[in-house]
Amino acid sequence: MGAFFLVVFIIICIVAYKTIKVVRQSEVYIIERLGRFHKVADAGLTIIIPFLDKVRSVVSLKQQTMDIPPQGVITSDNVTITIDTVVFYKITDPAKAVYEIQSLKKGIEYLAITTIRDIVGKMELDQTFSSRDQINDKLRVILDEATDAWGCKIDRVEIKDITPPADIRDAMEKQMNAERNKRALILEAEGERQSAITLAEGRKQAAILDAEADRESRIRRATGEAEAIKQVADAKAQEIQRVYAAIKNANPDDKLVQIKSLEALQEVAKGEANKIFIPFEATKALSSLGAVSDIVKNEKKSNRE
Repeated sequence: MGAFFLVVFIIICIVAYKTIKVVRQSEVYIIERLGRFHKVADAGLTIIIPFLDKVRSVVSLKQQTMDIPPQGVITSDNVTITIDTVVFYKITDPAKAVYEIQSLKKGIEYLAITTIRDIVGKMELDQTFSSRDQINDKLRVILDEATDAWGCKIDRVEIKDITPPADIRDAMEKQMNAERNKRALILEAEGERQSAITLAEGRKQAAILDAEADRESRIRRATGEAEAIKQVADAKAQEIQRVYAAIKNANPDDKLVQIKSLEALQEVAKGEANKIFIPFEATKALSSLGAVSDIVKNEKKSNRE
């Protein structure tokens, strides 16, 4: 009797195990009934009918990654390079992912390989290195369109590495070194040119300042000399006026007029800026200055009258 209850208990446990299913978060169960698709069981407790229903597949809804094996690709300029790629994808329709394709991962992998070869095969070697973002975008768009029928969405495609052959790498390194040396020489030449320009500008400014200072100095010196000449001329004019006034007031005779005239000329000739040269014959003409006394006498007579 006890054995019978034990057998019944074991059968109940087996039935309960087959009937009650607990689906974890971010997962779904594909349930089949009598070999046909029945439903998609979401996260939580799910009851199925034993011996009629069966869990066909457990599908993860989390974002997944797939490493595409490194592939040799021939570029348009006939260089064989190796490209290593990773694909980020997420299942959006679990039923399609199970029933529309035999192996979703294999399908994505083969599709990615053929697409990479098609895209990179139309590019030159240098373009593949500078167009990674463009290649990634094209891969993502093509894979996303192709896998939509499989209930899958391609979020991102990233090229991890592009490896050219060893001889191409050596040539590229030499080219890069040559470019670096070229840029260094250009920068050095540019620095020297800029330095020469700066020095020339400095010399030019210094020459301009020197010329301006010399010009200012000459102007000031000429102004000072002109002022000195003017002051001397004013002084001599005043001296002549005083001599004339003295002659006029003294009622001089001819000899006195000649003496005073010679004294006035002597004073005029003292200034360096007013040097004058009188020929010997010109001294005879000084006698004509006696006429000054006649003019003075005539003025006094007219005043008296």
